[in-house]
Amino acid sequence: MGGHSGECGPDPGVPQEVLPDTTDPEAGDFTMDEALVGMPEGPGPLRATFVLQFGNIVCELLPDVAPIGVANFVGLGRGARPWRDPATKQWVKRPFYDGLVFHRIIDDFMAQGGDPLGTGAGGPGYKLTNASSDIGAEVSVPGTLAYANSGSPGSSGSQFYITEVATPWLDGDYIIFGHCTPLAVIDGLTSVPVEADGETPVDPPVIQYVTFTRCAPDAQ
Repeated sequence: MGGHSGECGPDPGVPQEVLPDTTDPEAGDFTMDEALVGMPEGPGPLRATFVLQFGNIVCELLPDVAPIGVANFVGLGRGARPWRDPATKQWVKRPFYDGLVFHRIIDDFMAQGGDPLGTGAGGPGYKLTNASSDIGAEVSVPGTLAYANSGSPGSSGSQFYITEVATPWLDGDYIIFGHCTPLAVIDGLTSVPVEADGETPVDPPVIQYVTFTRCAPDAQ
């Protein structure tokens, strides 16, 4: 089974599967109901927790602002949304982000992850071509969680970034779908040593796993 126990109740995840080697089984249409299947109800907002070796980053997600983007992220993270494994070329359903790295880090700016190749060139095997309504609905603040793209609105997939500072020059071009804390851990993430290019981590930080909860705020 995929998924991990959250801090206020277990998320059983979804059964892991290997699917027929075809095109995207979801045909680009994946809903919030599908993303949350089997997840316990809760009185609080939907949150994702990145478990890192030097601390956790907790992100409150914004399904009312970016429903397509949040459904995609939660679906991938819980193993509910099919994605194409670049090693086997098969479509699978298992937690996507567990064990991936932050492959691009710029101090006083942001940390980027979510690439199964760890190079910046990989993704889930599909693009969020139907998520244009999610773009520009929110403005950035320190700790913003947003999808990376390759320069066009329909090119996002699984790669995301977390900002250390507000990035108003990016507003309107990227899908912002969450806000993250604590800033001290984010600052530690963006301060790791990088190569001479100024953005490739010497020792890329690993996302050990991601948990999802809908707990009351005082239960986090």
